[in-house]
Amino acid sequence: QVTLVESGGDSVQAGGSLRLSCAASGFRYERNCMAWFRQVPGKEREGIAAIYTGNGRTYYVDSMKDRFTISQDAPKNMAFLQMNSLKPDDTAMYYCAAEERSFCSADVAEYEYRHWGQGTQVTVSS
Repeated sequence: QVTLVESGGDSVQAGGSLRLSCAASGFRYERNCMAWFRQVPGKEREGIAAIYTGNGRTYYVDSMKDRFTISQDAPKNMAFLQMNSLKPDDTAMYYCAAEERSFCSADVAEYEYRHWGQGTQVTVSS
């Protein structure tokens, strides 16, 4: 059974940084696309970035690449999202997602991922 557990969400002031973690289990980590999404109540889930676990290649939604960095610790089956210069508009629930495949799509689209974590809340105050 695939399990994804996010952590690291917090309340921070604008301009601050956070590092989110996603611990993965129940599948062959090295052949997956791991991704981060976020969602504000009442809005669609928004893709941020993805990383192919086999080679560490990263993919970013254009609007996210300046302040967000995805990375991984493959031996520990973990993915991370470093978020810098946070803004109040970044307030959302952040989700980790995974899908076993041989490549990641640069679109980082929600429909491409079957496995999801429960999310971790990030709140940015002005």
